[in-house]
Amino acid sequence: MLIQILGTGCAKCTKLATVAEEAAKVAGVDYMLEKVTDIEKIIAMGVISTPALVIDGRVRCSGRVPNIDEIKNMMVTP
Repeated sequence: MLIQILGTGCAKCTKLATVAEEAAKVAGVDYMLEKVTDIEKIIAMGVISTPALVIDGRVRCSGRVPNIDEIKNMMVTP
């Protein structure tokens, strides 16, 4: 599973990366975490508000930091 954190590296982006990684570990999924900070790439993915969470190429959340349970659900829900 590819987990991407989209954002400029602010505190919320860092928090989202931490929570997403914890959720993946708790869910027991194999994952790779990637941070995308290039604004052009972020816009190309259709994201206007950061931080954003992308799981396997699909934007699952933007503009906020969801909790661990929300992210786990995003990981198992197609």
